[in-house]
This record gives sequence, C-alpha cells and structure tokens, in this order.
Amino acid sequence: MDIATSQLSHFVNGNSLAGPYPAQNQTIYLALGCFWGAERLFWRLDGVWVTAVGYQGGHQDHPTYQEVCSGRTGHAEAVLVNFDPALISLEEILVEFWQEHDPTQGNRQGNDVGSQYRSTVYFTSNAQEKIVRASYAAYSRSLKEGGFGPITTEIKLAPEFYFAEEYHQQYLAKNPNGYCGLKGTGVCCTMGGA
Repeated sequence: MDIATSQLSHFVNGNSLAGPYPAQNQTIYLALGCFWGAERLFWRLDGVWVTAVGYQGGHQDHPTYQEVCSGRTGHAEAVLVNFDPALISLEEILVEFWQEHDPTQGNRQGNDVGSQYRSTVYFTSNAQEKIVRASYAAYSRSLKEGGFGPITTEIKLAPEFYFAEEYHQQYLAKNPNGYCGLKGTGVCCTMGGA
C-alpha cells in the first residue's frame, strides 16, 4: 500500500480505507465480477464499516489495473469488506455475496470475461473459514435444486490485497450512471440464522 492509499477516506462514509479499523471488526475479501458494483453492494449494508477495491490472488506484486485486465497477473478484482460482527454477521454478508452473482460461471460474470472476474472468498481466520464453507455447501444444494451447475468460487486464506487506484474506489458513488454487471441466479441462499 502506498502513502496516498493509506490516507484515503471512503467516499461514501468517510472512514479510512486502510484502517486502522475498530478492534471488534473483522475483514473478509470477496470477488464477484467487476469490483465497482460488488463494492457498492457491500458498502450499503448496515454494519459494514468500510469497503475498498483491489487486486488479490495473483502472482505479481503491486499490479496496476491495466496489468490485471490483461489477465496475465492472475489477480481477481476483489472487495475488502470490514464489518462489525455485532451489527451484521458474516453469514448475512455471504447471503448477499452468493445471491448477487452467478458463482457457477468460472472466469467470468455475464459479459465480463477473464480470470480477473472470477468468484472468490478469501477468509481471514479459521472461524471465518468454517462459516464460508458451510455457506458454500448450503448454496451449492440450493443451486443444484435450481438446475445450476457446481459452484466454481475459489475459497482460501486471504492472500495479499493490493488496493486499486484511487479512481476505482467507490466508483459508482462518484459515477452513479457507471457500469455495473452484477446479476444473480435468482436462487435464494438460506443459512441457519441468516
């Protein structure tokens, strides 16, 4: 993270993009296609402290947007979601994640094609991993019943997150008529207590 990123505030709520975050909060990283619409989905949720977009899961340090778009760095367009678990549960966040995109499409979401648009969940603790894997299993069953193929979402411990360029942060708040390709399957995700 560069000095400029460390000093950025969220365009919508004014909280620091890079922290420090409140001690009780947790962070999870989610990718579900183009990160502009994905980020807006999560910043609107009550209990989310801050969101930021970036690049994750690739093999190049500090990639640029152009490099990620080439597909050669292996990164996904990801969203950092920092939230207060006393106000919103990880299960609730994951319900939004699963329902608002098609996790069966592999390296694409709709018209957005390439490994940078793949579906990922990058957890940050063992407790998060258990919740993520349970939600995956539950939604897999729902999708199968709905006639969809298997989930292709990559699930693993969070690798290094590289903040995207400033103009990408909260892009759809700055550009309300900007592109958002999010489209769910229409299959509901139900989890115990969520």
